[in-house]
Amino acid sequence: MLNSKRSLRNLLLSCVVPVLFSMTASAQGVEIFGGYQFTHIQPAFNGSGWNAAVTKNFKHVLGITGDVSGAYHNSRSVYTYTVGPVLTARLPVVQPFAHALFGGVSTSNGEGDNGFAMLLGAGLDIGLRKGVGIRIVQVDWVYTDVNDVSRSKNVRASAGVVVKF
Repeated sequence: MLNSKRSLRNLLLSCVVPVLFSMTASAQGVEIFGGYQFTHIQPAFNGSGWNAAVTKNFKHVLGITGDVSGAYHNSRSVYTYTVGPVLTARLPVVQPFAHALFGGVSTSNGEGDNGFAMLLGAGLDIGLRKGVGIRIVQVDWVYTDVNDVSRSKNVRASAGVVVKF
């Protein structure tokens, strides 16, 4: 069972990492986000941490996002690594977006557990100057399935800086 969890995590990482590197290699239409996040995973994990994402825009409103994050509370941690489509309304100053991200989750509280993660969410970016903006808010509903235990009353909220190339 432990080997199947490791192979699932390795498979997901082998999908997400090349996407992230290929998106940064062809930097035209790329957005890079980095910032703070708060994550609640039921029943009682409330952790603070970091969130980073790279988005490659293929069309004016359609792109693909690779997202990684880590949240920490006491000696426990939760990491997500996901990828999926994003739709963005390209308005002059504000840019609302929605995404559906799929991938994996790793949790630890002494020993590591891995499983499936799905993040469905939306957010709002505000442009400050050409190429730089602030992500005022990004809120995601987080579904996890670790060790055949599904949890759907989870949420992640993020805010930070967006750099566009």
